Amino acid sequence: MHEILEIASTLIVPLGTQVVLRLDLPSTAPSQPVLRGTVAEIVRVPTDGSHSYGLRCADGAELKAFRQNFSILKQVKMGPIGDADRLALEHELGQYVIYRCVVGSQAYGLSREGSDIDRRGIYLPPADLEWSLYGVPEQLENRATEECYWELKKFIVLALKANPNILECLWSPIVEHTSEVAEALVAKREIFLSKLVYQTYNGYVMSQFKKLEQDLCVKDELNWKHAMHLIRLLLQGIGVMTEQQVGVRVVDHRDALLAIRHGGQTWAEVNEWRLALHREFAEAFRRTTLPDAPDYSEANRLLIWARRQGVEVRHDS
Repeated sequence: MHEILEIASTLIVPLGTQVVLRLDLPSTAPSQPVLRGTVAEIVRVPTDGSHSYGLRCADGAELKAFRQNFSILKQVKMGPIGDADRLALEHELGQYVIYRCVVGSQAYGLSREGSDIDRRGIYLPPADLEWSLYGVPEQLENRATEECYWELKKFIVLALKANPNILECLWSPIVEHTSEVAEALVAKREIFLSKLVYQTYNGYVMSQFKKLEQDLCVKDELNWKHAMHLIRLLLQGIGVMTEQQVGVRVVDHRDALLAIRHGGQTWAEVNEWRLALHREFAEAFRRTTLPDAPDYSEANRLLIWARRQGVEVRHDS
């Protein structure tokens, strides 16, 4: 569990970013080397992480440097403060996971032979780390093992925003690890359900279907798996409005959803189903007894109570 973190080192640093050299480097013009610690600006970016950047110093000197040859100035000025990646590795934050569940196709009832097992959950760091100058990362992630764990406050904030991924964690039918804090949160999970689910789910599906249509027109290709999950999300949202719970498993619609994934329906048929579900969703929204907003006060109470569980009480001798 202590390896649940992936440091993204392949991201391209954008043009205009100010950086600090980590070592002496030759300039492109015949002159003295540019010294370690010099501030420069990125004036050319590579196409991938294996090529060099073009840098320009304040005196006009230009040079080439690979990503490992420089640090971002903003991060240098911060020092170790806020270095979440280092903190996660040093303190093995994975040991503080308090809730782990399976989501994705396994939980939906849409898995096939060879389907990945996606694990999500919550971690609760001890108070001395949470309150320290350095802080803790909002999430621990390992893409190789398809695992992601949110820090408790971040998890609760996302749940209050009706984030579908987070709500599915709270209603997952496959829970592999839990704790007193996690059980208290799951017991109160209805506090996160409100009419906001309609706005969040509906808006996301509408924007994503627009992108799918653009891909179909421009690239003449379609991500059928994504289309399937958008339909699944609408079905789930309707269930939240009518049943006041997040229905993760979709066995009643398994065949129809898998038909979309495998290209067994035309785009017109999928879009027709999508529009019908939007209308059903709107009607369910009109009739729902869910509150207008989630219960922020109860969520805050739960968070404070959980934080107190991480405080180590010391008595003076």
